[in-house]
Amino acid sequence: MIEALVEQIEARFAELEAQIVDPDVIGDRTRYAEVGREYRRMTQANALAGQWRHAVDDAAGAREMLADDEDPEIRDMLDAAKARITELEEEIRVAMVDPDPNDDKDVIVEIQGGAGGEEGGLFAGDVHRMLVKYAERRGFKTESLSASDGKYTFAVKGEGAFSVFKWEAGTHRVQRVPATETQGRIHTSTCTVAVLPEAEDVDVHIEQSDLQIDVYRSSGPGGQSVNTTDSAVRITHRPSGVVVSMQDEKSQLQNREKALRVLRARLYEHAVAEQQAEQSAARSAQVGTGDRAEKIRTYNFGEGRVTDHRIKLTKYALEAILEGELEEFTGGLQADEKRRLLEDLAASGA
Repeated sequence: MIEALVEQIEARFAELEAQIVDPDVIGDRTRYAEVGREYRRMTQANALAGQWRHAVDDAAGAREMLADDEDPEIRDMLDAAKARITELEEEIRVAMVDPDPNDDKDVIVEIQGGAGGEEGGLFAGDVHRMLVKYAERRGFKTESLSASDGKYTFAVKGEGAFSVFKWEAGTHRVQRVPATETQGRIHTSTCTVAVLPEAEDVDVHIEQSDLQIDVYRSSGPGGQSVNTTDSAVRITHRPSGVVVSMQDEKSQLQNREKALRVLRARLYEHAVAEQQAEQSAARSAQVGTGDRAEKIRTYNFGEGRVTDHRIKLTKYALEAILEGELEEFTGGLQADEKRRLLEDLAASGA
């Protein structure tokens, strides 16, 4: 069973290697993007297939030697090879499960203060800073798109950005004494985080006739031209009712381009959500659905702890986490996803 899967992987990878340098494929932008994404995914599966064949050869060699000499060291070699084969078989099956098609995309992150009024807005700023620092720790590039009144929008660029940041989508809760609290009472506030895969032109086509574009004078602090010219842009997508506003840049054109990027990402997220709703419940059962009403994590300042409720992981390192040290949470969530995939595979008899 596993050998047939390994042969399938090797054959498909060979096909993709040929396609990715085929002039006809290169000349078709949509097809080339699809082949590139599958090639990157199959690279890992093909590497695992090669390791599996190597482990099988090691086991066969150890068995031949044991037939002539029952050496304890050779027996240990055989046991290690068999254990590695079992481990690789699981990894190969997981690698061949349909991945989230957005995992290798750049992302747009939207953070907004929730419950708690002003304190919710302040906490949104803390979470924004934490996620930007985390992106930098992971080697991603960030780009601020908008920041005002407890609302922050920024892009994270780099291969695999969505696979890392999708775990931050949901409601983040803080328990602390606000700076404005005179009696030392602990308040509970929240902010919501939306993580949107940044859509490419090939992912979402927007008809210009479907857009209503309004320009107006920017509000809030800014340079001389920010508040004296009609540089702010509001784009309404009539079919969906989605509205995006941008005013941080002095140039109306720059604000328009940023607003279109966010609009495209929101429309793509909406289309993906509709598609998933029509499919089986398998994906919705995964951790981190991105539901903004879902409380995913609590930051307790009094105890210096952070708890991720999805995997019941608590770390007493609040200050470090707010400086962007989120690797343990991401790793735990990814490991939990892998466990769930293996359980699903076992249940399906794959």
